[in-house]
Amino acid sequence: MARQIFVNLPVKDLNKSVEFFTKLDFTFNPKFTNEDATCMIVDENIFVMLLVEKYFQTFTPKEICDASKNTEVLVSLSFKSRAEVDAMVAKAIAAGGTTYKEPTDMGFMYQHGFQDLDGHLWEIFFMDESAIGQTT
Repeated sequence: MARQIFVNLPVKDLNKSVEFFTKLDFTFNPKFTNEDATCMIVDENIFVMLLVEKYFQTFTPKEICDASKNTEVLVSLSFKSRAEVDAMVAKAIAAGGTTYKEPTDMGFMYQHGFQDLDGHLWEIFFMDESAIGQTT
């Protein structure tokens, strides 16, 4: 079995978060969904568990970070082109998210990003590995 990754994120309003990420074309696994949590499918082996803050707190003795004021994680997702990067950020903004920086073009890699409704940072990027080490 291939290794899988489950990123767990606390959310204030699960329904609003599901609505937001649905507008970004993500889907959810109903087997792992209830009033406290849902499993957002990112890819075949990549999932994001959106957990209501009270439920999230049962998994850690530490205080939950207020992602609207502090950065606790930077979730990075690769896309197949610069156009897909820009399209995803545009969808996020249209769905109620915000950007936290201007796009960055490093030649071999193009990055942009958005904040979701709870302030979690999502870095969206395209990388052209054949261009690594080349000067422009």
